[in-house]
Amino acid sequence: MLRRPVLWVIVAALVLAATATVLVVNRRPDARAVQLPAAPISGPPGAPGLGDPYYPGAGNGGYDVQSYRLELRYDPDPNELDGHAVIAATATQDLARFNLDFGALDITAITVNGRPAHAQHTAETELQVTPAALIASRSTMTIDVRYKGKPAGEGFHPTADGAYVFGEPEAATAWFPSNDHPRDKATYDFAITVPAGLNAIANGILQGQSTSGGWTTWRWRESAPMATYLATMVVGHYRITTGTAAGVPMYNAVGTRYPSKDADAAIAQTGPVIEYLTTVFGPYPFDAVGGVVLDATKVGGALETQTRPLYSPEFFRGSGSEVIAHELAHQWFGDSVSVHDWRDIWLNEGFATYAQWLWGEHAGGPSPQTRFNQVYSSQSANLWTVPPADPGVKRMFGESVYQRGAMTLQALRQAVGDPAFFTVLRDWAAQMRYGNGTTAEFTALAEKVSGKQLDGLFQPWLYGKTRPSL
Repeated sequence: MLRRPVLWVIVAALVLAATATVLVVNRRPDARAVQLPAAPISGPPGAPGLGDPYYPGAGNGGYDVQSYRLELRYDPDPNELDGHAVIAATATQDLARFNLDFGALDITAITVNGRPAHAQHTAETELQVTPAALIASRSTMTIDVRYKGKPAGEGFHPTADGAYVFGEPEAATAWFPSNDHPRDKATYDFAITVPAGLNAIANGILQGQSTSGGWTTWRWRESAPMATYLATMVVGHYRITTGTAAGVPMYNAVGTRYPSKDADAAIAQTGPVIEYLTTVFGPYPFDAVGGVVLDATKVGGALETQTRPLYSPEFFRGSGSEVIAHELAHQWFGDSVSVHDWRDIWLNEGFATYAQWLWGEHAGGPSPQTRFNQVYSSQSANLWTVPPADPGVKRMFGESVYQRGAMTLQALRQAVGDPAFFTVLRDWAAQMRYGNGTTAEFTALAEKVSGKQLDGLFQPWLYGKTRPSL
C-alpha cells in the first residue's frame, strides 16, 4: 500500500419460526434479547480473534475458510447492497459456536450446513453464530449468509456513479462476512450485478458478463488463496484495456471522470513493470494481472488488491511508474507471501519500496545505493526512532516501515553480495508462496542462503531506535 504522495513517495436453532429458514438476528450487544434454544449446544466455541499482537480481535479461531462465493447486487443510487455469501470452511476443533467478522449490514437469513442458525453481534464487527448442531473437528461446513443495507465503514467507498472497496488492514467487514485476517486465505468467486452500462471489476479473471432487465452481472474468479483485505469490488464507468503480461491475462481500467490523461499512459506501464519484476523475484504468482485507476477524488493512496491494484488518480499527474512498481511488487510480497502478524508489515512495504528503487534504476534513475544514501541523511525522528519490524499500530504505514525497511534490504545486499541477496528474495517468494511469513523466518533464510550470521545487521536496522551506524 502507498499513501498519497508525500515527501518521499509517489505511495468479512436458534430462534426459528415454526416454518422459517430466516432467523431474527441481534444487531448489537445492547439490542433486544433474542430467545436462545431451549437446549443450547454443549461444546467449545471458536475464539473471537486470532490474537494478532496489533489487532487481537481480528480474524476468528476454530475454522479455516477454503472459499468464498459472493453474489452481490449493488445500486449506486441510493447506495444499497444486497449480498449473498456462501463460505466453505473446515473446522479445526469441535465447534458449538463460532464468530464471523461482519459489520453493519442487516442479516436476513443465515444457515450452517443447510440448517438455520442463530446469529448475534457481540461487538461492532463480531458476529457470533450458533449452528443447529455441533460441528465436529476436521469436518467441513457451509455457512450461507444473506444480508442487505447501505454499506458503511472503513473499506466501502461510494462514488458519484458507483463505489470501490479499499482498505488495509480491515475492509472486508464493510461488505461481506469473513474470517478477516491474512492468516486465513481462501479462493473467491464473485457475481456482481449492477445497473447496465456500469463496469463491475473484482479480483482474478473475468469469467463473463450478462445483461437482463436493465442489470448486468459480472463474474470474476480468483483461484489463488487471497487475504480478505485484498478482495475488492469497483463499480462505475471505466475505460478498459486488455492484453497479456508475464504470460497471464492483463485487465486494466481507468475511470472516465477524474483521472488525468497521464493515467492511461501510466497504467500501460503495468506490462513492462511486471515483466521486469519477474526477472528479479521469480515467476509471477497469479493467473491474472492489471490495475484500476479509481474514478474518485480523495482516495487514500494505492492498494495492492490481489491481481488488480487500485490507484488514486492523484498519482498520475506525471509518470507514476514507481507506484505501479510498488503495488505490483506486492503481488509477491504481501499478496502471495502475506504477513503472519501485522507487526511484520515491513515484509510487505519495505520490499515493495525496494522494488520501486530497483525499477527506478532499471528505468534510468538513481541506484538503490544512491537512494539509501539520500534517505540515510534524513534527520526525521519517525524514521530512526520507530523500528520497522515492530512499529506499533499507529506507525504501521509510516516512513520507517517503508523507507527504513527498504534500507534494511540494501544493507543486506551490501553485506552478502548480489548473488546471495537476490537468491534470498527469490527463495522467500518461492518457499512462502501463498502462505504467511514472519521477520524471524526471513532473517533465518537470509543467514542460511548467505552462510553468514546477520544479527549484527538486522538488530539495529529492524529493531533499533536510533540511526544504525554504517
